[in-house]
Amino acid sequence: MRIEKHPILNFPEREPITFIFEGKEVQGFKGDTIASALHALGVKTLSYSIKEHRPRGFYCAIGNCASCNMVVNGIPNVRTCITELKPNMVVERQTNKGVIK
Repeated sequence: MRIEKHPILNFPEREPITFIFEGKEVQGFKGDTIASALHALGVKTLSYSIKEHRPRGFYCAIGNCASCNMVVNGIPNVRTCITELKPNMVVERQTNKGVIK
């Protein structure tokens, strides 16, 4: 899912970063956000709607919506589209975690 070759753009090699997604060790690259790394890995569902539990994906990519909220290192409601990927992060989908009642 990651663009590697382009007719006019160059994509330099970047340092790989290992992190944990839903209990599995996966890799992104330095400079990725959490959401972009997951998208490149083929993960399209980042969270679920609170009421109907419908899947939500990478939507605005600028931190304005809540479609990419996930639990990161035990902290709920992290906007993964604007949060830089760091080594050994533990990332989980958010399903009714961190919901304020």
